[in-house]
Amino acid sequence: MEEELKVRYSDKELDEFRTLIEEKMEKAKSHLELLKSSYMNDGNNGTDDTSPTFKAFEEGSETMSKEANTQLAIRQEKFIRDLKNALMRIENKTYGICRVTGKLINKERLKLVPHATLSIEAKNMQK
Repeated sequence: MEEELKVRYSDKELDEFRTLIEEKMEKAKSHLELLKSSYMNDGNNGTDDTSPTFKAFEEGSETMSKEANTQLAIRQEKFIRDLKNALMRIENKTYGICRVTGKLINKERLKLVPHATLSIEAKNMQK
């Protein structure tokens, strides 16, 4: 019965995951800043004196890139939120436990997707 309770990563392992997540979060935040600054600076690219056709094309692609940047920024913000939640689970010592099966999520999976809350087993059940 005692062993049932020992279904969590050790503090040492949790510290390794914390370092990994904090590094990913730093990268994600700087990527988000780049995205934000690029769509803030999407001003006039000096196409005033070019043909109207080119100008229309230019504005169209600018709108496209703004939308793409906005989508990327939204995804990046969600990723940062997920990483923050993962850090909270590390603090609570519940990190790496599948929310469906209650089993430990494979360490390799967590290294690739550090904010995962489902084991591969549980993910496959959802399909």
